[in-house]
Amino acid sequence: MSELKKMYHTIVEDPFPEEITISFGGQTLKYRKRTWKIKDPESGQVIQRGLRYGENPDQPAALYELVGGNLILGGCEFIDPGNGLVSSITEEDMLQVGKHPGKTNLTDIDNALNILKFLTKKPAAAIMKHNNPSGVAYGDTLADAYDRANMADRIAAFGGCLVVNRPMDKTTAELVSENYLEVVAAPDYEEGVLETLGKRKNLRIIRIKKIDELHRYMDLPVVEFKALIDGGLILQQSQINRIRSKEDFKPAVAVYNGKEYRIKRLPTEREYEDMLFGWHVEQGVTSNSVIYVKDGVTVGIGTGEQDRVGVAEIAVFKAYTKYADALCFKRYGIPYKQYELEVKEGKRDKDGLLEIDEETRKAKGGLVGAVMVSDAFFPFRDGVDVGIKEGITAVVQPGGSLRDHEVIEACNEADVTMVFTGQRLFKH
Repeated sequence: MSELKKMYHTIVEDPFPEEITISFGGQTLKYRKRTWKIKDPESGQVIQRGLRYGENPDQPAALYELVGGNLILGGCEFIDPGNGLVSSITEEDMLQVGKHPGKTNLTDIDNALNILKFLTKKPAAAIMKHNNPSGVAYGDTLADAYDRANMADRIAAFGGCLVVNRPMDKTTAELVSENYLEVVAAPDYEEGVLETLGKRKNLRIIRIKKIDELHRYMDLPVVEFKALIDGGLILQQSQINRIRSKEDFKPAVAVYNGKEYRIKRLPTEREYEDMLFGWHVEQGVTSNSVIYVKDGVTVGIGTGEQDRVGVAEIAVFKAYTKYADALCFKRYGIPYKQYELEVKEGKRDKDGLLEIDEETRKAKGGLVGAVMVSDAFFPFRDGVDVGIKEGITAVVQPGGSLRDHEVIEACNEADVTMVFTGQRLFKH
């Protein structure tokens, strides 16, 4: 067992060059490998290190920062050097190294920033696991935002990566320190916060100053690379999310066999707020995906499934599971699964568990009044029927299905409003 654990403490030497130059038809981009001077936990010596390892402990990896060149392709001007976020983290920004970062730690931060760049108007927190959000929330304060994001999915938040869009204050830090996280990133940390967070020695504490400027990155495209098994590459331009305000949504309308089908009810202001919040979170979720949001917090997140009705059902299941767990933790201070085990072992009375189950059923996992968000159109009405059954009041989706009229009818039958975005948000 000790040998198995040892691999996670291994630092893999990478064979990658110090600099990379990529030429695009005569235009050149230059990248420099990012390394840090880090104190070795065993020898105590300061050594030069890059990424700890890749997605797994036996995969060498390297981080590169764009340091030179400018790229214009097809009239699109791509991001310039000097705009580094994750790729420009320095030793001074790594306020506590812990086990210094590997690939997944940094890609989790990156996708959190990808979500938070749309959520700058209020304190917001994103907790990531495996490059997907487990919980995202607005709050009246940063502590409120973190608590809501954490309680949205306490189970998955364990060992996660937290990124916040305001300087970390003492109240938030005290809440964070109660839980096990791998990474915390913020634009800055107020006095006394590092001492509070630092009680967990393996926690990586990172400062990213440009989080204050995240809104700029909404319109800065990058070139995305996908490596194929044969060594080939697929390149694409990163997507620019076109939905910025409620005016960018279009009431759902479709024509089928010469007949127009139109959504009967327009969204309320609260629904529009959640539609915007949900759509902006959704663009950071792996496809196929369906999520549910309510009052500026995620309720259920379904990711990476092959069929849309299936992922809608998975998101519902997760909403019920997380709601019950949150109830149990608030009431008894332990996870639902632990309570369930203690009932089985005869250590606790079953009545408490039955009460939680009944409350969860009545609240439908917190889905009553939620907004359902889909990254692509519903090919059949069965997808929205899943959400309607749980009490959603609004739907956001791209539109464009041959059966849009059936989906509109399903919503009208239940007095559910729906808007089209005219843009798909696949993320693979």
